Amino acid sequence: MAVLKAGPEALVDLAAFLEPFGRLVRRSESRQSLERYTTGLLSDLGRKTASDIGRAVAATSSQRLQEFLTRTAWDPKEMDQLRVRYMLQHASVGQGVVLLDDTGFAKKGRHSVGVARQYSGTLGRIDNCQVLVTSHYVDRVFDWPIRGRLYLPKEWVTDRERRMKAQVPRQIALQTKGQIALELVDEGLQAGIPIRAVVADAGYGDQPALLDGLEKRGLPYVVGMASTVRFRRAQAVEEDPGDGPPPLYRGKGRPRKALGIKERIPTEEAGALVTGLAEKAWQTVAWREGTKGALVKEFARLRVFRSGQRGEPLASSGWLVGERPRAGHRGDTKYYFAWGLDGQSLEELVQLAHLRWVIERFYQDAKGELGLDDYEGRLWTGFHRHVALVMLAHCYLALRQSYGSQVTEPASPRGVPKRKKRPTSSPPERGFPPTGPAERGGQKAAGHPRVVSPSDRGCHAFA
Repeated sequence: MAVLKAGPEALVDLAAFLEPFGRLVRRSESRQSLERYTTGLLSDLGRKTASDIGRAVAATSSQRLQEFLTRTAWDPKEMDQLRVRYMLQHASVGQGVVLLDDTGFAKKGRHSVGVARQYSGTLGRIDNCQVLVTSHYVDRVFDWPIRGRLYLPKEWVTDRERRMKAQVPRQIALQTKGQIALELVDEGLQAGIPIRAVVADAGYGDQPALLDGLEKRGLPYVVGMASTVRFRRAQAVEEDPGDGPPPLYRGKGRPRKALGIKERIPTEEAGALVTGLAEKAWQTVAWREGTKGALVKEFARLRVFRSGQRGEPLASSGWLVGERPRAGHRGDTKYYFAWGLDGQSLEELVQLAHLRWVIERFYQDAKGELGLDDYEGRLWTGFHRHVALVMLAHCYLALRQSYGSQVTEPASPRGVPKRKKRPTSSPPERGFPPTGPAERGGQKAAGHPRVVSPSDRGCHAFA
């Protein structure tokens, strides 16, 4: 990720960016710790723990930063809400998509909050780890993280002693990742995020609580699906004549009931439905430019109805989309379900389904550059405060890269003149931090050929 890096001294514009967030704490020492910790996250340190930052960054200490994470009175949720409002004002052009996903942090031992032997898509296996569920905003210009919540396995929820030691709040109950993700969506709605659609991978496609919740809220979505998820063909459901009269009772035994739609129209697996599509149903679609050229595969779609537990019929219909590699190319067949997007073309559905690369890039950047997975404390509050500060640092970089053409440099020591670099592009008409709202109507920030965020390799591929 080609972004600016902090040194051990104060960044020129970081203090101005952090000023509204510093109001969340009462003491000036705490506001300094906020700036020092964020500077440490932006530094070139190999590990970004409170101890490492405290040893490397001037004018602070490991103890002071540890107290800022665990004892100082401030709410990471409140910081996230303030940051989201700030980003909506300065880094949103509307018609946004919310991405849902989770990422794993490999851990040793059993005392770090939420750690357990569990499956992590990041690690690709069952291992001792923590799992963080996050939501992410993306529109045609900007992208930035919204919020994150730790997934708490059942063995933690039911272990009172471990909960007390890790200071897990009493109100935290057993929830699936899908239920956590739905709460993150609700928090985004409460913050005023303009949601055009929600996108998630197959790990969330089999979460009925999430899908039912999104439909109840009227939020269109595209989710990945396993090949074994079962649907009913929409044509068969729509042509079904309905319940007929019950069979004639002949006076013996219990009267038989008329066959319902569950018995009349069997469910079929997504894999079988897509495999059975005619060859002419498949189209070649390129959804964005990759590092080696356009990303191209073949896609087809079919109208279907979701089915509930044990094949119970649901009044939820949408597009089942199949994806396969082109002839002569390698790759797996994948499946997606799109609800509330009936008017979208196949190409538009494909672009939405493949927006997930943005949140995957965020995880890569946040771990590789900002120390997302470096927190070594054991407490619930400390974990979520570290995550909130990493997201704050990422938003700082996103805004700095969007609104300023120069790489931010550390402040020069007293008495040493700063050596000015020759600008590589025209200076922006607006300074940083931004003071006005983001450009609307597809316009871009003044003074730039285009606006990008740290996780971007070009503008996002949808309009």
